[in-house]
Amino acid sequence: MNQKQFKSGFVTLIGRPNVGKSTLMNRLIGQKIAITSNKPQTTRNRIQTVLTLEEGQIVFLDTPGIHKAKNKLGDYMVNVAERTLNEVDVILWLVEPSDFIGAGEKHIIEQLQKTKTPVILVINKTDTVKKEELFGFIDTYRKEMDFAEIVPVSALKGDNTDTLVGQIMKYLPYGPAFYDEDTITDQPMRQIVAELIREKALRCLSDEIPHGIAVSIEKMKDQGKVCHIEATICCERDSHKGIIIGKGGAMLKKIGSAARFEIEKMLEQQVNLQLWVKVKKDWRDSDFLLKNFGYNPKDADMDE
Repeated sequence: MNQKQFKSGFVTLIGRPNVGKSTLMNRLIGQKIAITSNKPQTTRNRIQTVLTLEEGQIVFLDTPGIHKAKNKLGDYMVNVAERTLNEVDVILWLVEPSDFIGAGEKHIIEQLQKTKTPVILVINKTDTVKKEELFGFIDTYRKEMDFAEIVPVSALKGDNTDTLVGQIMKYLPYGPAFYDEDTITDQPMRQIVAELIREKALRCLSDEIPHGIAVSIEKMKDQGKVCHIEATICCERDSHKGIIIGKGGAMLKKIGSAARFEIEKMLEQQVNLQLWVKVKKDWRDSDFLLKNFGYNPKDADMDE
């Protein structure tokens, strides 16, 4: 590998909640690290994943969606997303195919115009529209801002993602790899497991509960060929606890078996998963509890 030709750098994925950032990142690195669901604000922390190719290494930061914050957790998420813009080599801004630019997108454009970092506009979900419509959508966004590149993709189907990787490489500096080539993420395994359980809960539960849940891993231990995991799903209200457990424990069982299947696939071993549910009132507005669940306010410079 000729070091002079090797490129390496940091790339952040930004966009409104639920635009497909985590799906795209999982697609690009070829493995599931970030959780996905059809509910907004699924990603709460900045997840770092690594794609190493012959010509270079891309370190992706999947940030929480930029949105109007309603509580301390919301402040934390928005802060992480916006601070990242000046720390990376390339910004990927994901949007849905549309010729209408709403207030949420206008807010993101304002943030992007303040940075000198190259911005690649990624029009995701191209599988949901006709090809000829894309030109109009590209035109709409081109009038708003001078993008380094505009790349239409389907993260779900994998369409045009190789082109996107090629365009990212154009803007990365030459330099050595940050991680060895076997590294896929810097996330601790416990955190990935907790996020997988949270993903299954998000998918199984009704709309009013998901933002009010967090998952903590109490125990994760290998014994023989089996990995024993004990985890607690924390919610904000007693009424939510009842819904999460379900009639005769049916909902909790459903969440547990869906999560166990994914965890076994990832760990490539048998898993014995035990889940509990606890009520922690207003945890999203408690600095102590946020820290306890891995959302450290200092990480997001919330004190500034």
